Amino acid sequence: MTRILFVCHGNICRSPMAEFYMKDLVKKAGLEDEFYIASAATSTEEIGNPVYPPARAMLLRHGINPAGKKARQMTPADYGAFDLLIGMDGANIRSMQRISGGDPEGKIKMLLDFTSRPGPVADPWYTGDFQATWEDVSEGCQGILKSIRT
Repeated sequence: MTRILFVCHGNICRSPMAEFYMKDLVKKAGLEDEFYIASAATSTEEIGNPVYPPARAMLLRHGINPAGKKARQMTPADYGAFDLLIGMDGANIRSMQRISGGDPEGKIKMLLDFTSRPGPVADPWYTGDFQATWEDVSEGCQGILKSIRT
C-alpha cells in the first residue's frame, strides 16, 4: 500500500483539494485499495476547521465531496507513517522538514515536481484563484499516480 500525505499551511484549501482529488483519481483507476491518502497542515491556525468553502465548492463542482474533513497538523510520526509527504510550496517543505526532523529518506516532495513545470502551488487563500489551484492540484496528482505506476 502506498501512503501519501498532502501538506499545506492550514489544511483547508490546497492539501484537502489534493487529498480528495487523489482519492477520486485512484478510485476511478480501480486502485483504491492500494492507497492510503490524507492531508495535514504545517501550522496550528486552522486545526479542527472544515475545508474552506471555495475549496469545498471547487471539489463539489467536480463531483468530489470532502465531507467530514477537519484540519489537522502534521506530526513527527507522520514521516514514518507515510511513503510520500507532498508539500505545496517552499515554505511548506521547510516546515515539513522542521516538523519531521529532516528528510533522511527523501520522502518530502513538492506537488508540482511531479509535472513538467515544477514550482509552488499558489495559495488560493491569498490569490482567490481556486481554479488555478485546482488545475495545479489535478496535474500534480496525475503526475504522482503516473510516477508510482511506472
